[in-house]
Amino acid sequence: MDELQQQTIPDLVEQAAIRYGSSQALVDGDIDWSFEDLSQKVQQMARALLTSGVEHGERVGIWAPNTWEWVVAALGVHEVGGVLVPINTRFKGREAGYVIKRANVKRLFTVTDFLETNYVELLKEAGVLELLDEVIIMRGQTQEGTISVTDVLSRSAQTDQAEHQARRNSVRGEDLCHIMFTSGTTGLPKGAMLTHAAVTRGYNDWAEIVGLQEGDRYLIVNPFFHSFGLNAGILACLMKGACILPHPVFDVSEVMRRVPIDRISMLPGPPAIYQTILNHPDLESFDMSTLRLAVTGAAVIPVEMIVQMREKLGFETVVTGYGLTEGSGLATMCRHDDDPTTIANTSGRAMPGMEVKIVDAHNSEVPRGEPGEIIVRGYNIMKGYLDDPEQTALTVNSSGWLHTGDIGVMDPQGNIAITDRKKDMYINGGFNVYPAEVESLMLAHPDIGQVSVVGVHDLRMGEVGFAFIVPATGRQPDHEKIIDWCRGEMANYKCPRHIQFVETLPLNASGKVLKYELRERAEKILGQR
Repeated sequence: MDELQQQTIPDLVEQAAIRYGSSQALVDGDIDWSFEDLSQKVQQMARALLTSGVEHGERVGIWAPNTWEWVVAALGVHEVGGVLVPINTRFKGREAGYVIKRANVKRLFTVTDFLETNYVELLKEAGVLELLDEVIIMRGQTQEGTISVTDVLSRSAQTDQAEHQARRNSVRGEDLCHIMFTSGTTGLPKGAMLTHAAVTRGYNDWAEIVGLQEGDRYLIVNPFFHSFGLNAGILACLMKGACILPHPVFDVSEVMRRVPIDRISMLPGPPAIYQTILNHPDLESFDMSTLRLAVTGAAVIPVEMIVQMREKLGFETVVTGYGLTEGSGLATMCRHDDDPTTIANTSGRAMPGMEVKIVDAHNSEVPRGEPGEIIVRGYNIMKGYLDDPEQTALTVNSSGWLHTGDIGVMDPQGNIAITDRKKDMYINGGFNVYPAEVESLMLAHPDIGQVSVVGVHDLRMGEVGFAFIVPATGRQPDHEKIIDWCRGEMANYKCPRHIQFVETLPLNASGKVLKYELRERAEKILGQR
């Protein structure tokens, strides 16, 4: 990549300002900034954070939807050597509180008015607010114990350029840039520690493979708290000179309206986005001719959908890929000139600098075409889980191979097709759902004695949760009340859509729940409805 071999995220901001200068960098409502403007705003945030006392390596949280403030806050944190801890906007107070405590976050950027939800109040109810030294409100009304982002930015005048430059120059490629929390089989989220060098190198390759280029207009519907929205969105735009257009809440009609108005050329997302657009009754009345690039994955994709995306929506390039948070969100990608069948039926082949193998239970590579666990190795693998060497050792072996827990098959060309999930994860509308985590949360309900959750097929969402519940002794839980309680305690995508009360759960000889039996039972129940 010669001069494009960026080592840190601050390098991306600086080099984008030099390369792309007055070109449009970020558009959000009344905000219309060039790359030079964005760089200046990030520098202002960096000086404000230095005045506020942010240390090199300090963890700073952001719990907010996609907005220009998110971009500036995140890049400002990176500029002073801070470590960004993004928090899922669908989380409830207890879930967000766990991340804040686990990562020792003392400073949080958030909002008080997203989808009629006040995140500060959620933290207060969860007993977490008092753990934070400063809560910065990016949008919505400030309240007691919080400060507006405007007031924080005004502190920038108290730190001079020389101090800012010295701190910025101290940021190294091997430093942590993000701690991204991912759920797992233990039932509690774990923080994957990712570095500047891995992320900048990996997403430059990602953007090259996709074909992102200067002048592209990128509607970022993927949430910034996710690797796709942050790394493949914000950072990829800085690398290639594309314009960032944040989109806070996905709504098909609104996205379709924005495509012609904002001349969108890059529109990524899970398959459900494109399927919904293709099936929209008013599609013919929308001018989608500016669309050029699409990146998708994370679910089964009909070959016909890829064909229709090219023929009806006009996409020149449609690419699928696969990655895990523990691998900086990267592992395999199709290439733009692959045929529709390869793009629909596989997640592509290893990216440059990465290795992918399919292995059996003894970690021996299996023949092409045989199923086994997908393992990944390369510069992209996390430094480890935050404060959890045991789980790190279980996930990344002594030879540096990341065990994904996903079952796949590799074809003769090296393309992988994911066929099953060893860890029982299922995908709801593009979001990974880990049954162990949902079960752990549900067991807090006094009426639930035991619970096992499985994913079942759903036409709209891909998969939804089906919970089998053994009532607590002497309790008679109510179906609707349980679901309402779940909606208040966990992100919507985690909430089971279906519930069945049972006397016992099927177990094997070692006492483990037979999930495959429950899946069969769930599908049979749904088939009878």
